[in-house]
Amino acid sequence: MRGGLTEAGPTPAQAGPTPARGTFQAAITAVTVLAALALFVSACATGGTGTRDEGPAHADGVGGGTTVSPSVAPSGTPSQTDAIQLVMNDPAVSAEVKSELKPCVGDEYPVDVSYGDLTGGPTTDIVVNVLTCGDAVGVGSYVYREQDDRYENVFKAEEPPVYAEIDRGDLVVTKQVYAKGDSVSDPSGENVITYRWTTADRFIKQFSIHNDYSSVGGDVTAVPKSG
Repeated sequence: MRGGLTEAGPTPAQAGPTPARGTFQAAITAVTVLAALALFVSACATGGTGTRDEGPAHADGVGGGTTVSPSVAPSGTPSQTDAIQLVMNDPAVSAEVKSELKPCVGDEYPVDVSYGDLTGGPTTDIVVNVLTCGDAVGVGSYVYREQDDRYENVFKAEEPPVYAEIDRGDLVVTKQVYAKGDSVSDPSGENVITYRWTTADRFIKQFSIHNDYSSVGGDVTAVPKSG
């Protein structure tokens, strides 16, 4: 709502004792009342909030996870705001991760949200990565699946640094590995783990690869690991 009302016009400094003065003051009063009424109607029309929402365990595999309610019906693709609410309302998400889920600058939250078909459900699955504001280190990765008109947490990984992605229908989780003395920006390697949704309604680890980062030239040596 905009600021206070502006006056209809300057009042004469001196006015003689004439009936026109009373008529002029009555006109000012009428204009002021009409302006106030117009502002009131405009404020009611805008709705009050000024914004409109659109309407999105360990990493060994999770089945029968917690059920959380989104801010919109799952018939449409949830927005980033909906995804943030899913995480904040999820009792399976640790307090430490939720403490990181606050705006970094302005209204920008440290989250990456991906949408895709991971579980073969009736609607799009949601992958949410929660990061730190300072250095964008992944502190939690989650997958939400729609079930009975609600979203259910079917996967979580909270061993930072961690990051989850959708790759050709599989869930791929990357965990950076640090040796003693490594800085946050310079890990020694990474473990890349691929999960697949099964008929048992849970993610099962298919295989994993360990990549050693070279100290020079950025080369990577891949070492396959059995599931």
